[in-house]
Amino acid sequence: MSFKAFLVRQAAKVATRTMQKQADKALEYQEKIMYKLVKEGRNTVYGHDHHFEKIKDYQSFKAQVPIVDYEDLRGYIERINAGEMNILWKGRPKYYAKTSGTTSGTKYIPLTKESIPNHFGTARNAIFNYMATTGKSDFLNGKMIFLSGSPELDKMDDIWVGRLSGISNHLIPGWLKSNQLPSYETNCIEDWEQKLDKIVAETLKADMRLISGIPPWVQMYYERLLQVTGKKTVLEVFPNLSMFVYGGVNFEPYRAQLESLVGGRIPSVETYPASEGFIAFQDKQGEKGMLLNINSGIFFEFIPADEIFNEHPTRIWLKDVEIGVNYVLVLNTNAGLWGYNIGDTVQFISKTPYRIVVSGRVKHFISAFGEHVISKEVEEAMLSVAATEGIRIVEFTVAPQVAPEEGGKAYHEWFVEFDNEPANLLAFAQKVDIEMQEQNIYYKDLIEGAILQTLKIRPLKKGGFRDYMKSIGKLGGQNKVPRLANDRKIVDELGRFVKY
Repeated sequence: MSFKAFLVRQAAKVATRTMQKQADKALEYQEKIMYKLVKEGRNTVYGHDHHFEKIKDYQSFKAQVPIVDYEDLRGYIERINAGEMNILWKGRPKYYAKTSGTTSGTKYIPLTKESIPNHFGTARNAIFNYMATTGKSDFLNGKMIFLSGSPELDKMDDIWVGRLSGISNHLIPGWLKSNQLPSYETNCIEDWEQKLDKIVAETLKADMRLISGIPPWVQMYYERLLQVTGKKTVLEVFPNLSMFVYGGVNFEPYRAQLESLVGGRIPSVETYPASEGFIAFQDKQGEKGMLLNINSGIFFEFIPADEIFNEHPTRIWLKDVEIGVNYVLVLNTNAGLWGYNIGDTVQFISKTPYRIVVSGRVKHFISAFGEHVISKEVEEAMLSVAATEGIRIVEFTVAPQVAPEEGGKAYHEWFVEFDNEPANLLAFAQKVDIEMQEQNIYYKDLIEGAILQTLKIRPLKKGGFRDYMKSIGKLGGQNKVPRLANDRKIVDELGRFVKY
């Protein structure tokens, strides 16, 4: 073990003990954070507008802090951009994490001096926790690859602007910088295909130990690496590869293909970072779920997903959550986001400690007939059948077909890219449909009531999803295809890549 690895392991043990103690007192920490945020927010424009001086407890907090999305905060963001101080949070943001939204266009999510430790500190703690709980730290003795967006930043007055992954690149400490690949210059390449070739060239001869990125883009890197080297598995190229850190999408639909490319299963750590805050990370190997980040400047609230469009939805904090309920996640942060609906849905699988799984997106659902199918349900249905049948799935997405051109009843249409296609696609689709009925009782009622017919699968050509993403200028980086949608905007474009 190197001296650096020894020192980091000692720090990891201390940090992990602290995290475990805090997790045992989650409600206490969450309540303290709520009061601290309110105290800091009283002297802001937002705090004055919403009468923070009236907030004495959680009930009065709910009365004064409305649930909002980016559009509701746009006016405040514009005042920050005009140079004003103390708008959403004291002072001014240090960074804007620039994201794109389907309804709001470009969004500028503030990061403040107080919120930055949430982003980088939690990423560090996820690694520290892995080291402390497994005793493994060999990856510190080699190179680490971070597949991310460009670290180049622009400036808006005194605020640096860039993608969150690019901002994070600037916050990596010196002791880790020497291990990092690709180079800064390569990371700045915008064209994904060109960037991928450079990443492969830079990492080819390196002693790669850890890789971090969202699964579909890691898969592209692996495929290009094997194409260039002529090797059969990634472990033949990088025999010391021993850790995979991922987030952004559910790993399970990609697991079989990635493990086939790697040549086996390597330890992994799931993370849940967002521009609005680092929300959770996997704290136990071999167990499902991620530990909620209860003491990092975020006060969490939850709304039952089936009430989110109600005029007065139920709104609770951590104390009142129930296991297995699909909740919309609402954040209050020390970056000045108040009652902010980030659009994700989560479910609790444990309350001792509080662990969650991401179940989907508020806008990513199918409810053309009242079925309200969510991402988690389509993924579990597809994966269970694929695993039983020995089928590997590259990617898939689902949309309703309300008015089939061929006539007949409506159905859910699944666009699937297979690594190995089923011999009998119709029989495979019928099995997935049966699993969907097990996942969603409303869908089952619609099938049994002959409102919907059995789902149909449209197989895509090899590389179909990749070609689609390239055609819309979103190949690489942190971009990903939604698992499902209530309209046909995506699948109508994907129709160009269907095999038959």
